[in-house]
Amino acid sequence: MTAIHIKSSSLVIRAGAQALAHIRKQGLSPADVGIIPGAAGGPKALGLQGLDIALFGEWLPRSPRVRALIGASIGAWRSACICMPDPAKSLRQLGELYTGLNFPKGIAIGQISQICESMLDELLKGRDEAILTAPSYRLNIMIVQALGTLASDQRRTLSLGLGAVIRDNLIARSRLIRHFSRIVAHDLRQKPPLDDLNDFPTQYHALRPDNLRQSLLASGSIPLVMEGVRDIPGFASGTYRDGGLLDYHLDLPYRGNDIVLYPHFIERVIPGWFDKGVFWRKANAYNLRNVVLIAPSRSYLERLPNRKLPDRKDFTRYAADPATRQRHWHRAMAESQRLGDEFLELAESGQLKDRVLPLV
Repeated sequence: MTAIHIKSSSLVIRAGAQALAHIRKQGLSPADVGIIPGAAGGPKALGLQGLDIALFGEWLPRSPRVRALIGASIGAWRSACICMPDPAKSLRQLGELYTGLNFPKGIAIGQISQICESMLDELLKGRDEAILTAPSYRLNIMIVQALGTLASDQRRTLSLGLGAVIRDNLIARSRLIRHFSRIVAHDLRQKPPLDDLNDFPTQYHALRPDNLRQSLLASGSIPLVMEGVRDIPGFASGTYRDGGLLDYHLDLPYRGNDIVLYPHFIERVIPGWFDKGVFWRKANAYNLRNVVLIAPSRSYLERLPNRKLPDRKDFTRYAADPATRQRHWHRAMAESQRLGDEFLELAESGQLKDRVLPLV
């Protein structure tokens, strides 16, 4: 990928305390990176495509080593693409398949689940084994097991359950223990790259060819939008849903001292999906100590259609005009090459250490 002349900054780069000291002292090398998170966020991921391709198709392969990928929802789907033999090609395919989705007004959640399952089948296309035997990457997928009324897909019951979740979360995030338990589905070759998770009950399950697709589907199954995924092989009996409900932006205790390289949609880390409007709830600074977060700048977003990354609301906004939505999303993907170009230019020139800011 050839760097281009950049008149204004397309990227914001922030780092936790330990990572910031490391970069200011010795810069950032691909050899430093051992963990890569991928947040939940639906179509926003398409707006990072060019950055992902630069990182996984060009920069990180310069220093081959085993790296852990940990993703929730679309972050898990991106991570699965990265584990395929040609990450750049797979990430582009993810963008095309996602952009090509269409959900007519009034569509049932069961139909949405079927459409997304078909999309996942097309994306993986028999490469399940390749994902789980990738030489350089170890996949970790965040999921939740829904408890009580949240295990139901009956709209009224589920809506009442979600209302209780919102109320409990406003009181304290810890009260979500009543509604969810955390599942970490992981590559059998390596333990998840996390210290002990004591905030919520957590179960660990090995990813296998017979449960990879259901695990990926469950990790993106948003309540009231898609059906929960039931009885995943190798898991306890139950209903499984979007991992972002608990771990939206993966505010997790990353193990070790490797750099945690985080291509992200925004400049901050929001703990859970229900914290999006809870402005006083902050991420754990210790968890973020080794994180280097790379996000689009405000000036970059201003040049995109509707001055934002693609998002799930676009399906509703352009329900009667899907061609316009698709055109906007394709433009966002094309523009995102500038994100990758700028990162490569900063990393190769050594200027990255002059651009990095604290992650707070």
